[in-house]
Amino acid sequence: MIPTPEEAFAILQKYNKGDFHLKHGHIVGDCMRWFAVDQGYGAEKDFWEAVGILHDLDFELYPEQHCIKSQEIMQEMGLDPRIIRATASHGYAITVDIEPQHPMEKVLYAVDELTGLIGAAAVMRPSGSVDDLEVKSVKKKYKDKRFAAGCSREVIQRGADMLGWDLDTLIDKTIQAMRDSEHVQ
Repeated sequence: MIPTPEEAFAILQKYNKGDFHLKHGHIVGDCMRWFAVDQGYGAEKDFWEAVGILHDLDFELYPEQHCIKSQEIMQEMGLDPRIIRATASHGYAITVDIEPQHPMEKVLYAVDELTGLIGAAAVMRPSGSVDDLEVKSVKKKYKDKRFAAGCSREVIQRGADMLGWDLDTLIDKTIQAMRDSEHVQ
């Protein structure tokens, strides 16, 4: 089964109750939708969005088994194996050995952590918005390891490398994607 973005969010809500995780699912889903179009997969934008929404399905209830338990849950639900693989692959070299291969998997791996860092940087701005956020501001925060310390710089850089992009390109595209999201304030 391939859920629509709306069905994916309903599934996410079964396993996540916290506002933070629900909002993060929406933001990553919106970014994945934007990247699908940007990367030439516009016909699959709903699929990419559903993957983004579902990527942290197990995180709230099973943080120690993140990207492991979700595979079991999704298999039991009969979700498409591509969704299961893509969502699991964002835990590559952290909790699983499923290396991102498809461009969608690489984008998810790269932007998951980065959306958190960009969101935190935006909140610090006078506007509190990504609308006037620039790459150089994010890079400055990126270099400060204490800022948004939970956002792994190693994962972000590894994601950029997987995509064959420099860090500035990844940050710029992710800012653009977040500007396009109705769930980013």
